[in-house]
Amino acid sequence: MKKIEIIIRKIILQLLLLFKWTKKKSNYPVLDKNSKLLFIRLNRIGDALVTTPLLYELKQQIGCMIYVLASEQNYFIFNNSQLCDEIIVYNKRIKSQKGLINKLNELNFDAIIDLHDDVSTTVSYIVALTKSEYKIGFDKSNAKIYSNIIMRLDASKYHVIDRVMEFCKAFNIKPVSPDVNIKYQPSRESLNFIDSFISKNLSSQKFIFGINISAGSDARFWGTDNYKSLVELLKDYEIIPLIMCVERDLELALEVSQNNIPIFYNPSFDIFSAMVSRLDFLFTPDTSIVHIASAFKVPTFGIYVKYNTSDLIWYPYKSKFDSVTTLEPTLKNVKFDEVKIKFLPFFEKIYYEHKQNS
Repeated sequence: MKKIEIIIRKIILQLLLLFKWTKKKSNYPVLDKNSKLLFIRLNRIGDALVTTPLLYELKQQIGCMIYVLASEQNYFIFNNSQLCDEIIVYNKRIKSQKGLINKLNELNFDAIIDLHDDVSTTVSYIVALTKSEYKIGFDKSNAKIYSNIIMRLDASKYHVIDRVMEFCKAFNIKPVSPDVNIKYQPSRESLNFIDSFISKNLSSQKFIFGINISAGSDARFWGTDNYKSLVELLKDYEIIPLIMCVERDLELALEVSQNNIPIFYNPSFDIFSAMVSRLDFLFTPDTSIVHIASAFKVPTFGIYVKYNTSDLIWYPYKSKFDSVTTLEPTLKNVKFDEVKIKFLPFFEKIYYEHKQNS
């Protein structure tokens, strides 16, 4: 059934590109507080997080009504009045498409903005069939459906946030916030939960070093022996190591901990983010958690897979950061000594600065 749906969507996209083209405009929409915008950002949590600086700037400078069409995986990132006024969660079922288009048309948007870097059949279908004078997107192969094109910055040279912020040009604004950065704030309940966890299991008076062992795929698991070596290395410093993971990796975390190091896991993204906000340092192979570290300027060391792509890795936008990157498809051949050589000077600089200031 999924294959049939994919084929149908591809056929629809080709028909849209043939017949549903939009007249290009030389001007952009003139916005005020009564303007109503729809931003489309489906897919993963990280994709949502990197769009938050743009939405924040629009809210701060213009105060217009912002709607976000999000996915079931990332919608909660936008649940913030400083980012948007209403979240519409996309449903993948084909039967829901007509109802969604009808709902969007009833809202009568002044502009629709496709924030996706790549062409999405689903998003193209929605943009093409939703009525709006202005339809804005990056210059890509489905450009016929947009009234206004935003040039894409080179992904091999510019951070993903810099590329997203190019949409500011469509609204005639320039970022004025002193700190353009990812905007995500865990709830007070989540922060209280973490502060309680720290008081019972750690010490807020010491340097808390988070070691995240989980990533989006098994290819980015660095191996228990490597993490054990990292824990052993850290014994020479006055710190509290904390193993962090998702629930499926709990057994691996226990193997690394050997019942000597606290372990933190929680299925709630909000609670997990609250924990990151309390760290003094983060070691991680995963990019989603890196974006949260960036929001709170937590110094971060990453170990990354950059396989078959020239794009920049999604490093923290504002945090102090260093990394080891492999061009192979997994972290399997990234040796501990290779990481240690680069990690140790970076970590010690952060560590001794922290001691001096505390």
